Amino acid sequence: MSTSISTQLFVGLGPLNRELVDPYLAGHQQLALDPTEEQLAVAEAAIVRAAFTVDAALLDRMPALKVLARTGVGTDLVDVAEAHRRGIPVVITPGSNTVSVAEGVFAHLLSLVKRLPTLTTLVRSGRWGERGGVTVGDLEGATLGIVGFGRIGRKVAQIAEAFDLNVRAYDPYAEIPDRYRCASVDEVLTSSDFVTLHAPLTAENHHLINEVRLAAMRPGAILVNCSRGALIDLDAAHAALRAGQLAGLGLDVFDPEPPQYHPVFDHANTVLSPHLMGFTDRAMALTIRAAVEGAVAVLDGRAPAAVAAP
Repeated sequence: MSTSISTQLFVGLGPLNRELVDPYLAGHQQLALDPTEEQLAVAEAAIVRAAFTVDAALLDRMPALKVLARTGVGTDLVDVAEAHRRGIPVVITPGSNTVSVAEGVFAHLLSLVKRLPTLTTLVRSGRWGERGGVTVGDLEGATLGIVGFGRIGRKVAQIAEAFDLNVRAYDPYAEIPDRYRCASVDEVLTSSDFVTLHAPLTAENHHLINEVRLAAMRPGAILVNCSRGALIDLDAAHAALRAGQLAGLGLDVFDPEPPQYHPVFDHANTVLSPHLMGFTDRAMALTIRAAVEGAVAVLDGRAPAAVAAP
C-alpha cells in the first residue's frame, strides 16, 4: 500500500534562477517564482534574496511557513526576532562567497597599488608621455592589515601569503595565529601599508575608520572595504585622500545602498564596485544551493548548517 506525500511549496522572495534551485528539491517539492497571494498562503519554505524585506506583515501573509532561507549572512532586512517568535528558523549561508569576497579585496588592492584607473586614463586619452609621473607600487614585502578575522579575513590572509605580504590582524573574538595577531584595531592601522575591513556592522563600530584613525594610519596607506559601508566615515576618508594621508580607497559596500553621490567617488585614487565582489556566478550558485539545502533540512526535521540568532 503506497503512501502519498503532499506537495511542499517553496517560494522565491526576490530574483532566483530556477536552474540553481530545482536540482536540490525532492520530487514532492516545487518552486514558485514571483508567487501569488495564494501561493504565499500555502508556502512552507521561502528562499530570500539579499534585497528582499521580510517583516511581520509579510509573515502574516504566509501562515504555513516553516522556514526562511536567506542567501548570504546579512539579515538586516529580515525580522529574525519575529520569525523566531513564530517558530520559523532563518537559515543563513556563511562561507559560500568567502573566496569571491577575498579575491575581490585583491582586485581592489591591486588596482590601487598598480594605479590601473590612472594608467587606463593615460592610454585611453593619448597621454602616454605622462606615464613617468605615475608611481606604481608592489605588494611583495609590504604589510596587509586585516580588521576582522572570520572566514573571509582568514582567506585574505592565505592569499596574502602567496603575494609575500606580511600580515597583521585583529579580531576581538576569533583565534588569530601569533605571527599575525595585533592587540587592537589601532595597532593594525599603525603597522600596515594596506588595510582591509572584514568586521560586522554594530553600534560600537559604526564609522570604525574615522578621522582620528585615518590620521593614525601610515602616510600613503591604502584602505579597502568589502564588508559594510558604514564602517568608514566617507567624509573623513575623502579628506584623507585629498591630503595624501590615504593613497587609495577601494569600496565595494556603501551606506545606504544604492549610495547617494559622494565627492570621494570622483577621486582619482578611488576604486568602486556596486557590492558585487561576493556575487560571482560561482558564489551565487553555492549560496543558493546552501539556502535550498538548509530549507530542505528543516522540512525534513534535520538541523540546517547555520541559522541566524534572534
